[in-house]
Amino acid sequence: MIAIIDYKTGNLRSVENALRRLGAEFRVTADEHTIRLADRVLLPGVGSAGEAMENLRRAGLPQIIRDLRRPVLGICIGMQVMCRHSEEDDTECLGLFDARVRRFHPSPGVKVPHMGWNRIGNLETRLFENIPGGSYVYFVHSYYPALCPDTIATARHGELFSAALKYENFYGTQFHPEKSGDTGEQILKNFLEL
Repeated sequence: MIAIIDYKTGNLRSVENALRRLGAEFRVTADEHTIRLADRVLLPGVGSAGEAMENLRRAGLPQIIRDLRRPVLGICIGMQVMCRHSEEDDTECLGLFDARVRRFHPSPGVKVPHMGWNRIGNLETRLFENIPGGSYVYFVHSYYPALCPDTIATARHGELFSAALKYENFYGTQFHPEKSGDTGEQILKNFLEL
């Protein structure tokens, strides 16, 4: 069973629909016991880092997430709060990835937020099995994790940034696999098979 952590950041419906298409059994929950017993855990979300971390703290979830030894996948803000620190709201995060989250700065040809389809490259780990470099995925974000030792995929929006991260059993994607068509579906399928 997959636990989708509900920490009041929205975007759960599209993740639920993607898992349903894959025939996966899941439960949307903030219950500690359910999360600890799950075979896989998803931490999706949209919104700001400060609010997301406050919601996690209010639900008593930060240490529970840090203690998980099953595969965990953070999506968008879910991945950002798994990093060390975010410039957004000057937020101390969960510290699972050795990355700092920075804000894109508008410049010629670089709009903020970064919204739409973009290519990913430098793909590493089984999360990207059967995904060719240069595949398109869907992004919506104004902040991004900088390149770091945990980077397993990159994208470019003005500058190169971490499109995905991994540390031990923790994975994160800045893009939305649940909104990324066949490529995103394959990534979610790979995660479920880790």
